[in-house]
Order: sequence, then structure tokens, then C-alpha cells
Amino acid sequence: MQALFVHGMGRTPLSGFSLLRRLRQRGISTHGFFYSVTFQSFTGISQRLQRKIAIVAARGEYVLIGHSLGGVLIRDAVACLPPEVRRPQRIFLLGSPIRPSRMAQRIHRNWLFRLMTRDCGQLLASESRMEQVARCDVPTTSIVGTCRILVLSRLFGEEENDGVVSHSEITADWITEEIRVRVTHTFIPSNRRVTELVVERIVELIGE
Repeated sequence: MQALFVHGMGRTPLSGFSLLRRLRQRGISTHGFFYSVTFQSFTGISQRLQRKIAIVAARGEYVLIGHSLGGVLIRDAVACLPPEVRRPQRIFLLGSPIRPSRMAQRIHRNWLFRLMTRDCGQLLASESRMEQVARCDVPTTSIVGTCRILVLSRLFGEEENDGVVSHSEITADWITEEIRVRVTHTFIPSNRRVTELVVERIVELIGE
């Protein structure tokens, strides 16, 4: 079994270091995928990810793990894979928006946000573009952070959130399994409980 990790916006594959290390300890081959929203469009990144997934798929069974924007990229890339490419055994979405991000909508006109996040930042704020990103057609586990950040409470009101996205922004009826963990958005990939949950489910897939 293999696992491919796709980091969130403004992060690097290192954000999944502890998770991937634990997977390697269980004999699972791990891969990372790096991108930069400042210099690449969403479509360009997705096309690169499609090629990366095809390389991994050619080596055998695999799962995909996406944090935040990484999960959006995974959904788009998997939907565009050629039919001859093996599909993932499971997809893990870690705090990954399904609907437009309320925070991105609030700041998408800010010059610094536009400069740093470019096309991907605008996609996250766009209802029409987010609706075009395909749903997952394979079993999907969604990890939902529930540790809110006090200074941002007014943005989400009383709705459950992880400080960056609310529960309503990351839930969908096609998600196979939804698990809540008390962790803020940034630290979902490195959270010990999240790591345990992902490892448990991958181990179940390989029948250990």
C-alpha cells in the first residue's frame, strides 16, 4: 500500500511529516506532492497532480490524503484521471472545503491575499468554481477540526469550526465517514489523534 499526501495552501509536504513517518513505520510507502499557489494556477497544479497520481497508481494500490486545499486538488485530479489509471482505495480529506470558504470570501479582494494566493485563493472564494470540483467517487473519510480560534469567532458565529473553515463548508452527503477531532485547522495533519485514525483505516485496507 502507498499513501500520497497533498499539503494545504501556504504549506509544504513537511506539514505531513509526522503522519507520513507513522505510515512508513507500518510498512506503507509514502509520497509527497509540492505546489505553490503563488506561481501556479489551480488547473496547472491539478494537472501535475494527475501525473503524480498516475505514477503512484502504476506501482500498486494507494490512498490519497489531502489537507485543506490539498483535498480540493485531489478531488479535481482524481475526477480527471484517464480511465486506465487505477483509482485510490480511499481518500482522506483533512479540513478540506467542499463549498466556498467563508474566510476566503471575506478577504478575496485584499491585495495581499490576491498576491499570495492568486488563482487558488479566488477559487476557494467562488461558489461557481467550487461547485465544479467533482465529488469523490471512492470511499472518503473527512476529518473535521472542532477547535475554534477565539479571535475569529465572529466570522463563524456559533457554528462548529476549526478556525479556518466551518463544518458546513466541509461536509457533503457523499462523504463515507466523518470524524470530529478537537484540533485547529493548521495542525490537523500533525495531530496525533488524526494520525492514529488515518493509520487505522489504511491498515484495515491492507488486512493487517
